[in-house]
Amino acid sequence: MKNVSYLLPGVFYALFGCSSSGAPASEQPTTKPASAAVAAAAPAAKGKVLVVLSSRQEIPLQAGKTYRTGYYLNELMTPVEAIIRAGYEPVFANPKGNAVAADEHSLSADYFGKDTSRYRRILQLRASLTQLRQPRKLADVVQSGLDGYRGVFFPGGHAPMGDLLTDPAVGQVLRYFHAQQKPTVLICHAPIALLAANPGAVAFTTALAAGQPAQKLASGWPYQGYRMTVFSTAEEKVAEGKQLGGKVLFYPDAALRAAGGRVQTAKEWSSNVVQDRELITGQNPFSDDRLSQLFVEALNASPAPAHL
Repeated sequence: MKNVSYLLPGVFYALFGCSSSGAPASEQPTTKPASAAVAAAAPAAKGKVLVVLSSRQEIPLQAGKTYRTGYYLNELMTPVEAIIRAGYEPVFANPKGNAVAADEHSLSADYFGKDTSRYRRILQLRASLTQLRQPRKLADVVQSGLDGYRGVFFPGGHAPMGDLLTDPAVGQVLRYFHAQQKPTVLICHAPIALLAANPGAVAFTTALAAGQPAQKLASGWPYQGYRMTVFSTAEEKVAEGKQLGGKVLFYPDAALRAAGGRVQTAKEWSSNVVQDRELITGQNPFSDDRLSQLFVEALNASPAPAHL
């Protein structure tokens, strides 16, 4: 099944002729040489952006099944490339401080508008990011202080459904950036991590997985009433049938609605990005370019730390 993803990219592009941003490939900007992208990975002058990855390489499914996963390549690297080019330095961290890999279904030029030169440039840029191969432990980052970070970004892939949604350090990070109104950006499955900001995250997600009412367990969630988006149930059902080989414990959009989020999903596989105050969320891999644009705009508009 290596060449089959839940987005069925070859079929999608054949039908719609779209890039990962949802725009026709002819409308995509001309790519820069790979060497230029790698050179852009040098330390940046505008400050740091925290990039929070999952530590999981598989997630549990119903009926005792599991699915091997990781980060989705374009959902990580399109925003990371954008913030580097804008002059920011990504700092990678995850709960365990362990090395993680991309979900094999995302390793395709189809997620970059079928632009093989852009795909090669992204792979070269990723190879240049040495810290990505050994992220920092997120709790250590929190202990060191978050004041020096201009924003925080969570890439997708199914992996966040395995750990980020209940991780205490993720909750601390989210509550800090929420309180400071600093850009908080998540794409595809990653918005499920917002649940970690709920003081009762473990009880809430346990109730969801058991099919029990969970709304009352979301008291104190700071994102209640926020508009947001996430991988939709319709998209997830395709993933279950074409990629996962089983059913997820619960659907991300239903979970965020149960917590009090105003979830807005669009037609399957269409670019959809929702911005509400400091929060920017993208629905699926096809939302990567628009999300990256809004991310950079929000970073540029946020106050710089005093020491910069």
